Amino acid sequence: MASHIVGYPRMGPKRELKFALESFWDGKSSADDLQKVASDLRSNIWKQMKDAGIKYIPSNTFSYYDQVLDTTAMLGAVPSRYNWKGGEIGFDTYFAMARGNESVPAMEMTKWFDTNYHYIVPELGPDVVFSNASHKAVTEFKEAKALGVDTVPVLVGPVSYLLLSKPAKGLEKTFNLLSLLDKILPIYKQVITELKEAGATWIQLDEATIVKDLESHQLEAFTKAYSGLQSACSGVNVLIATYFADITTDAFKILTSLPAVTGYTFDLVRGKNSLDLIKSSFPSGKYLFAGVVDGRNIWANDLAESLGILESLQGVVGKDKLVVSTSCSLLHTAVDLVNETKLDNEIKSWLAFAAQKIVEVNALAMALSGKKDEAYFSANAAALASKKSSPKVTNEAVQKAADALKGSTHRRATNVGARLDAQQKKNNLPVLPTTTIGSFPQTIDIRRVRREYKAKKITEEDYVKAMKEEINKVVKLQEELDIDVLVHGEPERNDMVEYFGEQLSGFAFTANGWVQSYGSRCVKPPIIYGDVSRPKSMTVFWSSMAQQMTKRPMKGMLTGPVTILNWSFVRNDQPRFKTCYQIALAIKDEVQDLEKAGIKIIQIDEAALREGLPLRKSEHAFYLDWAVHAFRITNVGVQDSTQIHTHMCYSNFNDIINSIIDMDADVITIENSRSDEKLLSVFREGIKYSAGIGPGVYDIHSPRIPSMEEIAERIKKTAAVLKREILWVNPDCGLKTRKYSEVKPALSNMVTATKKMRTELGNTK
Repeated sequence: MASHIVGYPRMGPKRELKFALESFWDGKSSADDLQKVASDLRSNIWKQMKDAGIKYIPSNTFSYYDQVLDTTAMLGAVPSRYNWKGGEIGFDTYFAMARGNESVPAMEMTKWFDTNYHYIVPELGPDVVFSNASHKAVTEFKEAKALGVDTVPVLVGPVSYLLLSKPAKGLEKTFNLLSLLDKILPIYKQVITELKEAGATWIQLDEATIVKDLESHQLEAFTKAYSGLQSACSGVNVLIATYFADITTDAFKILTSLPAVTGYTFDLVRGKNSLDLIKSSFPSGKYLFAGVVDGRNIWANDLAESLGILESLQGVVGKDKLVVSTSCSLLHTAVDLVNETKLDNEIKSWLAFAAQKIVEVNALAMALSGKKDEAYFSANAAALASKKSSPKVTNEAVQKAADALKGSTHRRATNVGARLDAQQKKNNLPVLPTTTIGSFPQTIDIRRVRREYKAKKITEEDYVKAMKEEINKVVKLQEELDIDVLVHGEPERNDMVEYFGEQLSGFAFTANGWVQSYGSRCVKPPIIYGDVSRPKSMTVFWSSMAQQMTKRPMKGMLTGPVTILNWSFVRNDQPRFKTCYQIALAIKDEVQDLEKAGIKIIQIDEAALREGLPLRKSEHAFYLDWAVHAFRITNVGVQDSTQIHTHMCYSNFNDIINSIIDMDADVITIENSRSDEKLLSVFREGIKYSAGIGPGVYDIHSPRIPSMEEIAERIKKTAAVLKREILWVNPDCGLKTRKYSEVKPALSNMVTATKKMRTELGNTK
């Protein structure tokens, strides 16, 4: 019985790629140095899978930024503003598209389906001249082969690539991206031919968009694409990978009748209903790669349950055509549990990171072949039983409090207009008030102090002193820049979710459980293993300290319950909404304590609310109902004069704008600049919004410093579609990843532009 891995984490167990990328970007190392680190990581990954007994090992899942950008490079689809002159795309052009540079902004970045991973959105149109401009897939296949490892090269499928793209600037948003299919298929044919010539016997094409609610012409594009690729695919096995959700009946019929396709992967963790389709109508003679090991969470697999599913599928597709697989790429999990020496041993026994999931996949394949490792299966069963019965998991008081939420919508008693009036009387802010999203640059010194404090190398007194000095520096800087509503900069926080999880019960934390979010940006998701509560206040000390340093309003900074949920590895033994309500009650306690401490403006970030939206429209209403409700729970009891902010970033918000309004926040700051001001279109189309809103005026994920004129023009555009009385001015997101040499001039330009527009708009009737 064979085994397969859809994809694997690329950062390395200790974030080796992150540090190599940042060193290269800072000019401290060469391209050769970066490529050497990448090559070593790939070699180790391939060897690890080969040693574990995996038959179908992926290649070309490694990326310096993301796999969609890699495909853009492969197709030579470089927007003209980057002045690419043709030939093989190098790092300069590649990273300019991803990050921007001194002269041009980066391409749009958005969430990869419903995950916290991001990708760079291709900009396509009829004038794009496609060419085979990156031979990365072939190069990495040959690299693995030279090491004695036969791999399955992985490509983003042609239809999914187009459906994940957007019309280039200047085109109507209704432009049919699928009309470009005939233009990109020749490039795919070239790449497939080159891979065959290099010795590839299997090629995996990821067509994950087929699990979404597609229209008939979009589904028909799959048939057209693979009919067009049929001649090039002769002599090689083609595997189509789907993941993240169930597949519809119509999509299943299209998918399983595609010409030139040898096998299919299905996510049988998040797409369990696909089992019925497989059992009733899977095509004879095709390979089924059964994704029974969860690629998106870190819980140990229920091996007995998975084995039962696989045994039932054997009778459908035959022993020789069934392959055990992961549900999706392991990119979304942490790398290796062996690096976690400080985790509670009982909790650790419940977990499986990417390295352990490889072992699970192979163990299931061996069991199907009659070589079941009884000791391994018994240990797995014991761990699952421990998790089910452990007193660490259950807190009856928390469960009762969450159950008591039923029957109330938890809305504030006064409408937002009246609240804004009360808040303005208290805060006396100018038109177009300026603020930032929360974090300021995390310097090397700040990170060092946090590490030393955690390692108990410095006292709590020394730690607080260092943090106070940093907060004071950030406060003074904002005052010098003349920002209206201040933040304390969050120097005490390594991560906006990890910080809160460390102070809430029901959470566990890893030392090296890093997961890539985009580029070099990694996060370390908390593990929610049990009922959640707040033993004591989490932010009041820091916010109060900061407020005492200034007469200007100081925002209290919190992460919202939906974002904590969506950016954590969540327990799988109860519905997600129940866990979210528990987190909401904990945040509510913190909001009330901040208000009592005199904090007049409290920001409750829900950066990941849109991210958690299910891929299928039929499931949207239920999710949005409980997610929005959870946010309202956090602040239902505050006074009218206490202003509640929230923040969202890097997603398509237009389709959930009514739910955003229903959150009933007083002010929302939201990403706008990097997505070509896509957000503003919803207001041009007639959506009425009466709360405060701050569409971001510049992209913080690029090192580029925007000019005063550019920011002023962006403010002017927002003022054309929104009442100036409700407009705020702010960056797209927090400033943690930037340097002070970038932040100071950017914020200075932002404030200058705001003052200019106050004058201009004040004279406009």
